[in-house]
Amino acid sequence: MLTVVLAEDGVLLREGLAGLLERFGFRVVAAVGDAAALIHAVSAFSPDLVVTDIRMPPGFSDEGLRAAVELRRTHPGLAVVALSQYVQHGYASELLGSGDGRRVGYLLKDRIVDVGDFVAALRRVVAGEAVIDPEVVRRLLGQRPVARLSGREREVLGLVAEGHSNVAIARILHLSEAAVGKHVGNILAKLDLPPDDSTNRRVLAVLTYLKDQD
Repeated sequence: MLTVVLAEDGVLLREGLAGLLERFGFRVVAAVGDAAALIHAVSAFSPDLVVTDIRMPPGFSDEGLRAAVELRRTHPGLAVVALSQYVQHGYASELLGSGDGRRVGYLLKDRIVDVGDFVAALRRVVAGEAVIDPEVVRRLLGQRPVARLSGREREVLGLVAEGHSNVAIARILHLSEAAVGKHVGNILAKLDLPPDDSTNRRVLAVLTYLKDQD
């Protein structure tokens, strides 16, 4: 059973999420309402997963997101999912680029329409994937023009960031798998990501670009 620390300042939403996660087989070891309590709970319980809101007391700006970035630094391998109504540009890129770009997620509350898909996304993050809402990708990539990539490469890059395989991207864009593979290769080359078996290059392709745009 996967253990979870949940951080959400709204009491009703916090209790509702805790009940939902328990119903789907997670064990919520702590449900807290601010960033300081989140950091303490992770130290106390060493969970498999953190699900945190971004805006929490005392300032209701980006305390939860900053805490998530800090936890990724101090607890290597911890799976973290930011769950928010907002895309917080600066720290979002830092969170998604933390660690090796794996076991991290950024989901928008208002765009979650299926509980099963939400739970599956959490399990994918714990399993080692990066799961990013397409709208988050669009807003982050849209901060500045993508000077180094073609329009098609940007399109492929966005789908890579969402966790799609080459086969899935080919189906979505009505391309051959070989064509998608060529686009991915061009993206990796343009973003100066040489072969390295120790990292997830597909995710780092997106995250390296986002850092470059901050």
